[in-house]
Amino acid sequence: MGGVAGYSGDLTERRISIKELRPAVNLNFKYYSGNLINIRAGVAYARVGADDKNNIKDYFKRRNLNFKSDILEFNLIAEINLFDPEVYVSYPYFFAGAGVFHFNPFTYDKDNRKTYLQPLGTEGQGLQEYTGRKKYELTQFCLPAGLGWIWRLNEDWYISYELGFRILFTDYLDDVSKTYVNLDVLSATKGPKSAELAYRGPSPFRLEGIGRGNSSINDIYFFSGVKLAVKLREIWKEY
Repeated sequence: MGGVAGYSGDLTERRISIKELRPAVNLNFKYYSGNLINIRAGVAYARVGADDKNNIKDYFKRRNLNFKSDILEFNLIAEINLFDPEVYVSYPYFFAGAGVFHFNPFTYDKDNRKTYLQPLGTEGQGLQEYTGRKKYELTQFCLPAGLGWIWRLNEDWYISYELGFRILFTDYLDDVSKTYVNLDVLSATKGPKSAELAYRGPSPFRLEGIGRGNSSINDIYFFSGVKLAVKLREIWKEY
């Protein structure tokens, strides 16, 4: 599948932001049963990201945060056809499953140097002053779910369009979730780079304890694109 991927979270005002879409690829191996339910395993890659400069509200623009992250996902998914594929040449389907994905949010500092954010603990993760904030893991589970429409071109070749969202169990895909912490404590324990990238708004800093993100809603990412499929079993038979 070739298409696009996007992210929705603390750095986007809309559930789907057209400005933040980026290229994505997927590769699936599917057991085609010829019935209503098929099983597939796959791997997907995309780079997602967002920038407060693309938001409209003044609060987001003043916050001035941004991130990017490469997503690598492995999944196992059940496809459920809504019509009999032995009768119809074109039909809708929906899918759901489970997966594991790896992410690692990064940004560029004031000197334009690429900097990974998780080790910096920008919201006080891992500090004794903020005992409730644990360092988030970079490899986590996800629940893929979505829908698509498939067309049978002939006996061996198929083309489809698919849109799939990933339900996540983290709000730190973008390294933003809870409240601002004391920048002096952050600088003394994690270093000045952590303080610099935790708050990138105008001086002076007066937001300690104020919401940096919205921890009540986890982040999500999604894939959308066109899939081209061929029956490998039929190709093998020819040889």
